[in-house]
Amino acid sequence: MFPEEISEKIEFELEEIGTLLELYRDELSGLNMKPNLMEITAFAGILHSFYNGIEKIFLFIAQNIDKHVPDDSKWHRTLLMQMIAVNDSRYPVLSVELKDRLLDYLAFRHFYRHSYSFHLEWEEMEDLIKSIDEAWSRFQAEITTFLKSGNRKMTQR
Repeated sequence: MFPEEISEKIEFELEEIGTLLELYRDELSGLNMKPNLMEITAFAGILHSFYNGIEKIFLFIAQNIDKHVPDDSKWHRTLLMQMIAVNDSRYPVLSVELKDRLLDYLAFRHFYRHSYSFHLEWEEMEDLIKSIDEAWSRFQAEITTFLKSGNRKMTQR
């Protein structure tokens, strides 16, 4: 098992992401027509916050378990890739399939952070919004499995 403070910090971030999605549950599930610009901007903020929360967990793992945080120019992507790797301290955090899905959220987050909201296109966001619950469920399942896997150094003894 990982030290309690590591599990607690990850569980806190999971609760925060869960709260985010619960607060917008009606909006996320009631999409029957193309949203207007104000709604698109709000959905973009949700997508940004969703991936940002996931990345906080990855950073915490990188800092406290891996003892290595990427510092290259594409560190966000490198960090995500780091989460599918095995190292001396841990088993993989994510499956390759989930990593591939999260790359879409990362790419959107990058676009959102570096553009003006009037450049947002619903067609570029729609699938991300409509599949956010599925991505979230899968992430929760995989991070729970990761936490139960414990520290490799401790389990190999």
